[in-house]
Parts: sequence; structure tokens; C-alpha cells
Amino acid sequence: MQSHSQYYLRGEVKDENGQGIYNAKIFLSSKGTIPFYTGSSGAFGIPLSTPTDSIIFMADGYETIKTLTDARKYNTYTLKFASANALVAKHKLYSLVPQNADDVTETYYNQGETYTNLIENDFTFAEKYPETGFALNINRASYSNIRRFLNNNMTVPPDAVRIEEMLNYFDFADKANTDRDNFSCATQLTQSPWDVGKRLLFIKFKAPYINVDTAPPTNLVFLVDVSGSMENPNRLPLLKDAFKMLVNNLRDKDTIAMVIYGGIVGTYLQPISCKYKDSINRSIDKLEASGETPGEAAIRTAYALAERMYKKEANNRIILATDGDFNVGQTTDKELEDLVVTHRNSGIYLTCLGVGMGNYKDSKLEILAKKGNGNFAYIDNIYEAEKVLISEFSKTMYAVANDASVNVYFNPYYVKRYRLIGFDNRKELLENSVAELEGGEVGSGHSLMAVFEIEPVDAMYDSIMRNNPDVNIAQLQLHYKVPQSDQQVVKNFSVPNNFEDFNTCDSSIRFATSVIMFGGLLKQSELWENLNWEDIIKIARNSAMENDFSQKEFVALVGKAKIIYEPYRKKKKKEQE
Repeated sequence: MQSHSQYYLRGEVKDENGQGIYNAKIFLSSKGTIPFYTGSSGAFGIPLSTPTDSIIFMADGYETIKTLTDARKYNTYTLKFASANALVAKHKLYSLVPQNADDVTETYYNQGETYTNLIENDFTFAEKYPETGFALNINRASYSNIRRFLNNNMTVPPDAVRIEEMLNYFDFADKANTDRDNFSCATQLTQSPWDVGKRLLFIKFKAPYINVDTAPPTNLVFLVDVSGSMENPNRLPLLKDAFKMLVNNLRDKDTIAMVIYGGIVGTYLQPISCKYKDSINRSIDKLEASGETPGEAAIRTAYALAERMYKKEANNRIILATDGDFNVGQTTDKELEDLVVTHRNSGIYLTCLGVGMGNYKDSKLEILAKKGNGNFAYIDNIYEAEKVLISEFSKTMYAVANDASVNVYFNPYYVKRYRLIGFDNRKELLENSVAELEGGEVGSGHSLMAVFEIEPVDAMYDSIMRNNPDVNIAQLQLHYKVPQSDQQVVKNFSVPNNFEDFNTCDSSIRFATSVIMFGGLLKQSELWENLNWEDIIKIARNSAMENDFSQKEFVALVGKAKIIYEPYRKKKKKEQE
């Protein structure tokens, strides 16, 4: 019997100053698309079956290099610092799905509001592209922003509709799951209500829990926009009430500081223990709106303050609260993105709270949160503030996973085509970016859902194959980093062919489907032409939990949208005829 030699590739990755680069991503030709990472000193070790291989190194802020490597010797690689232009070119994707070349989109402006230009994911042939992926995050701003438009009897900008964030807004956790210490995953395959020839694959992740009572101290820097645009009741006054609620919920061992910007930028409140809640709340009460919006200088000041307060064992976070209307200094989405990405690996998280209407800059806050290794919510009323900062406090404030993403490997023997619903990419990134995922932050105990629309191969319609749970139609690979640690975690999950008729599926699956359909109709694209309001309302009413306020509110919101949208839909159909 012939034996095969086993080699071990060892080396280190340094910058131009000779410093080791932590968490540089490594791809080897023989290992496919699964990445490896350097340790805290920049060193790495990878087993190989051949003495030589093609290797690629990638790291934020550095130029990518591709070369040959030799496992028979120790290798040292130097990555050059990327120029500002190169940094922009390396901005990452939210999902790895091939796009149609003729996809187009338009910038949306409504009374000064701006939203990221998105390209919807379309169907992809599994035989040609069996592997795809998406980033995990706990952003849920899209849903409350949609609610704001509809409650004001307005149509919603299509690019404001991010279906993955709409799903994130609700808790679809598997109630039978009792593992609080590890990521869990449950999948369900069912029929698509809008296309009898398609299936829906639901993937539900549940994040580990942190016990907030015994958790390490929290160091928070409130970065508050007090410019003139913030004077309306649904902006600074709303945020003042929200921050006071948060302060009252913090522990004595937690610390607060505050930076404000409006005409000038300054540290309004030096770091103070939350033991002195009354004093902190009096300072919050005194905030007033006036002046311009020097957001760039404010962000730099907040990070400098957070770095002085930083403790490795603590939960270190900046909470930026604004309508996003930056008008002094670096103000474009890309300039602000490059500013925040330099702090991505600092151990300081960034939570963005958006407020207001008319000049609300959703695009800026979405990018800042994603690049700042944080999360993003839109606060349209005091009840939403309570949901984000109090009832979901641990989900918002305590990260259990960084740079989290999922790779999906479809089995072409069972899956003909697939479409990832939501996780749409920015148009300019599809044109300029390398094919690399932008992982997200996941909070304590958060439930996350991703959904694929699938066209099975013909054999899957056979009665035997249709209900054969021994068949795996896909494999999942969850990647994330443990916060405040060099540890890179990879977890594998199988996706069985556990098809169940839609009408008998768990109510959480049916309700999630109504949320997807709702987002699809608001998108108003050709991908969702088979949808109608009556079907959504019927599914939502039959699946909403009686004791769940958010789900019952959703049913009412769909009814309101139907009244707003039906005249537009009929007019558009008549024009097409």
C-alpha cells in the first residue's frame, strides 16, 4: 500500500514595519474556498498533502498578494499598506451570489433622505455555482423605518426594504432549543406560497447567551448629534428619553461618557460610574439642538475617548445617535466608511441609532454600523427605543461573535437553482469588489433567519424523494471569531430534506414567510410579481402569535400598506397594458 507524504506549511505574515498581522485571511488552492487565519503574532501553520501550493493573503488595510508557497521551508510574507484608493476597492460583500450583468438601480432621494443602492439576488444554477454565502448581523433598522413611512401614509423607498433586517426584527428562535452556550441551527424545507414549483429553505441560527448580571463591566460612549436638524420631537427629545431609560438599566460597575456635536465637537460628559445615574440623567436633560453637523470630527473624538476608557475584559462600545445628516468634514458614505474601518479591530464596537425623517441618511448609518463591527437600529418611537435598549439590551450591547458569516454548499444532485432572499449587495461593490464576505457582529441570544428560494431538480418532485430526511440537500459552515480573543470558530451543519407542507409548518415559518412576501411587495420588482396583499394578510393573520405584540402590529401594518399601495399597483398595471 502506497502512503502519501504529509507536509506542514509554516510561516508568518508581517506589514512593512515588520509587525505581525493578526487575522490575515489565507486561501490555498488545494483547500478550495475555506479560509485559514494568522494568529496574534502573524504566524500560521496549515497541513498540506503536497510540498507546494498556490496561496493568497488578504487583510483589511493591506494589498492582496498571490504567490506560490513551499511547505518544506519556513515562509515569511510582507503585505504592503493599501492606499486610500485600494481600501475602497477592497470593500466587501454582504452575500456571495453571482449577479446578472444587466441589473440596474437608481439613487433614491426623498426630501433629503438617502438609501444605499441595492441589487436584488436572482436565481443561480447550483451546478455552476454550488457555493454561496451571507454575512450574519443583528441589524433590524429596516423594519421600523418601513413602519414610519406607512404610519405617515407614504410609500416606502424600495432600497429602504432590506428583507433580512425585517426578519431580524422578530424572534424566530426554536423554543425547543435549550443549549444556551453554543450556536445552534435548525432548518426547514417547505413549499413557496407564491410559486408551487419552488421550495423555501429556512435557516434559523440561535446565538449563545451572556448572563448580563455577571457579565464584565460595560464602557459606553454616547456620541450624540445635537445639531440644528435634531430639534424635532422625534429626534433629540426622543433620544434623550431613550438614553435615560438605558442609563437606569445599567449597573454601578458600568461607565458612561458622552461626546456631542452640533456646531462644535466636544466631550460633554467625562467617564462616570453608572452609580451616579441621577447626575448622568441631569446632563442628558440639558442637551439642546443647534449648529452644523461635523460628524467626521465627532467620530474621531468618540473613538479617542473610547480608547482611553478601553479595558480588554470589558464591553467597550460607542453608541452613535443621529439622523445621519453629516455636513462638515468628510461626509460621503465612502469617506465615513474608510474612517470607521480603521477602528474595526480595536475591540470597540459601534452601535448606530437612527432617528428622524425628511433628511434621514439611512445609507450612512448602515455603512458605519457594518464597518464599525457593530449594529444598527432605527428608533421611530419610545416603544422602539425600549425594545432596542431595554428588552433586547443584551442582543444590542453584548457581542458573542465577530466577523460572523455562513457558507452554503448546495448539492446540485437535488438543487437545480437557488435564490438568497435579502442580503442584497450595494451596486458599486458588485462592480468593484473582490468576492469576499463582510462578516457581522452577533449579539447575545439573538435569533437570525436566512431564507433561500429553491428550484429542485425534477427527481425531487417524486413522492419518495420529496420526504426523504436521510438526504442532505446542502451543507452549512458557520464562521466567526470569539470577541476579545484570537480564536476562530468553524461549525458545520447539515441541511436535511425535511420537506413539510406549508399549511402544517410551524407558525414561525409561516409568519416569517408573510414578512418575506411583505418585503417583496414593497420592493416592487419583477422578482415578486406573483405576490398579492390578500395572501400576505391571510398568512400573517393565521400565523401571528396572539401574545406577541410585534407580530400583531405587523398584521395591522400590512393592512395599512394594502390601502396605500393598491392604487399605485393598479395604476402601474394599467400603464403596462
